[in-house]
Amino acid sequence: MFVSKSRSGLILLIALMAGSAALAGCTTRAARPRLAYEERPVEALYNAGHNRLSRERWSDAVDYFQEVERQHPYSEWSRRAILMQIYANYQNNRFEEAIAAADRFIQLFPGNPSAAYAFYMRALCNFERIVDVGRDQAYAEQALQGLRDVARRYPGTPYASDALVKIDMVNDQLAGKEMAIGRYYQSKNQPLAAINRYKTVVENDDFQRTSHTPEALYRLVEIYVGLGLTEEATRNGAVLGHNYPGNVWYSRAYALLTSKGLSAEGEAPPRREGWLSRLIPG
Repeated sequence: MFVSKSRSGLILLIALMAGSAALAGCTTRAARPRLAYEERPVEALYNAGHNRLSRERWSDAVDYFQEVERQHPYSEWSRRAILMQIYANYQNNRFEEAIAAADRFIQLFPGNPSAAYAFYMRALCNFERIVDVGRDQAYAEQALQGLRDVARRYPGTPYASDALVKIDMVNDQLAGKEMAIGRYYQSKNQPLAAINRYKTVVENDDFQRTSHTPEALYRLVEIYVGLGLTEEATRNGAVLGHNYPGNVWYSRAYALLTSKGLSAEGEAPPRREGWLSRLIPG
């Protein structure tokens, strides 16, 4: 799992539940793995699920909320029960079930204010399943798409604010994957393939802000020096020094370039002239 679950999910759940009054206790007996059908008051079913939820009996809670949805499909209780299923399945690490419940809510209540929660939780379920850079990043791609969707649909909301933070984290993960592949190609003496991966990190607008950009620039310097392409090596070294002057990767690039008798600084990107320098050159 990419990161431990944040407390934001619980906070959001509390916010969703705040609009409904607390209900009295219920002694409805739980049955596993599936509740036997028995028509019961909707308040009793929902409250039994809420009781299991508060005791972190996630699977039991889902059973009761599903029963609310099944027995009272057109009620306000059914809408709330789907939201509770999203949360309970998420807490139980049953991410596919949580996503299915979120999709169902979005389909049934697309204009409801709580649809923002469903969109957010759907993205969060994929975010939670991001794995290390040595493995396939399908969940990272799906999380990125979902988080961008949340930020676009609900700007200015807490959901969008958290989505923007997580978007940067996912981009860092995806850039890390590019770096891992680039290092692999470099170790296998396939410099052109490695260059393409490193350039992706350097030139992709989303990846440029990640923690991997300084190393990507250094790796380009390293490969170009090895290929005898001194102009490209010094140019990337200049970009590295201009943007990350105190970074350890610039120190390594400086040492490498000077050891080969090359300029460690090169030509930095041109500075924008002010109005005075345009009037009085120099």
